[in-house]
Amino acid sequence: MTSRRPSLVPALVVLVALLAGIASLAGIVLRGDLATEPWTTLRGEAIDVVTGGIYAWNALPVVSEGVGWDIVTLVLAVPGALLAAVGIARGSYRASLVALGFLVYFLYQYAEYAMFWAIGPLYPLHVLLTALALTATALLVAGLDLAEATRRFGTGFPRRAVAGLGVFMVVVLSALWLPTVGRVVVGGEVQGLLNGGNTLVVPAFDLGFLVPLGIFTAVTAWRRHPAGYLLATTVVVKAVAMGAAITAMLVVEWVTTGVFAAVPIALFALTSLGAAAIGYRVYGSIREGSSAAEPAAPAVAGATSAPA
Repeated sequence: MTSRRPSLVPALVVLVALLAGIASLAGIVLRGDLATEPWTTLRGEAIDVVTGGIYAWNALPVVSEGVGWDIVTLVLAVPGALLAAVGIARGSYRASLVALGFLVYFLYQYAEYAMFWAIGPLYPLHVLLTALALTATALLVAGLDLAEATRRFGTGFPRRAVAGLGVFMVVVLSALWLPTVGRVVVGGEVQGLLNGGNTLVVPAFDLGFLVPLGIFTAVTAWRRHPAGYLLATTVVVKAVAMGAAITAMLVVEWVTTGVFAAVPIALFALTSLGAAAIGYRVYGSIREGSSAAEPAAPAVAGATSAPA
């Protein structure tokens, strides 16, 4: 971060993390016994609706996945964001970028929760978390200097690996959701695809938000554009947390419904581990303190000759 960093940012990161901890803990311990009753939606989709707990009126697979996501948020994202906030307060550039990754994770999660879950006791908290995460993200980005990013990252920045991760995101999410969109929009299928909803909220988030993010990250990181450094640090944190969250979601759904999705579980677990390995190299290439004044890797114009 630069001297333009708003002093409000560390406090906002702490507030978002603590509220996310409350929301995720409530989702875990107040989920009820997951008792269901059969229901047919206006679209003709037959679902099992959860009748009790804080996530009542949602389809059973949705609640099962949500509990898994809440577990990862509570044990990984919340502590990570709190530690990053401490680093920001101490002036750490690296911690600022870690915090940015977790803020994007929280923004994605709670915007999706607010728009997809059946309205319940946690709805106001989900909306508040969306607003606070967006505000904290904007303030944090406003305090970052792209020119400084070019100086901060050394030649050890793994541009090929980051670009590959971005392309991997695009391919996996497109392959995962485009056939579903086609089946619903073109074929008119709904059974097991809408999960009680009237539209495809998760594909909208993934195809409309994560796929463009993957494309922009791949292109800018490959070219060593200053924005590519910041996008890379955000994407690796997001990929680690989301890969772990989706793995936990699928495992909890397996335990709850008996549906064992072996390939997706393995895929997203390996994605989380792979992103962690890339993230280690990305954050390891950052210079802290006075070392940021050292000559940095060439930006954009000399990208093709720089080592990955």
